[in-house]
Amino acid sequence: MIDTVTKNYIDGEFASYQVTYVNSNRVKSVPLYEENTDYIAIQEWIATGGIVIDNPPSSTETDDETVIDNGGTE
Repeated sequence: MIDTVTKNYIDGEFASYQVTYVNSNRVKSVPLYEENTDYIAIQEWIATGGIVIDNPPSSTETDDETVIDNGGTE
């Protein structure tokens, strides 16, 4: 069961999800492939109310703002 999902960035671009699981020390990096079963599980978790933590890289070093992404479109 998914506990938390966080967006991972590489060179400023959203690259994967980091997933932690309830009652587990397991952490998994999940690529953004629609065929991936872990990616599908994340999308289902979001659809049922799971909230993705989004900490995008900032253009300034003093910006510590955390953005919450519920998976909706803008």
